[in-house]
Amino acid sequence: MRVHSGVAVIVLVLAAVFRVSPGDWMLLLLAITLVLGTELMNTAVESVVDLVSPDIHPLAKAAKDTAAGAVLLTAVFAVIAGLYVFYHPVMDWITGFMS
Repeated sequence: MRVHSGVAVIVLVLAAVFRVSPGDWMLLLLAITLVLGTELMNTAVESVVDLVSPDIHPLAKAAKDTAAGAVLLTAVFAVIAGLYVFYHPVMDWITGFMS
């Protein structure tokens, strides 16, 4: 959760620096919200599974793995959204820097 929150702050600062469009802001905020929301749900699932089944059990493992998979899926979406939003501004910045 700390890593995702830290990356979210960096992304928001970069979005302000590169002055991304309002639509791109919404896409970034959606991606951040999805990742942090699924991370919270993952934490809740893991806590409940640990409470109900302190011993190792295949169903407990399946529940934890599925919740972690949801976080991974939203994180991949967030990376794709970030590439979509930042590709042209970063390339323009690099081109301006090189000339």
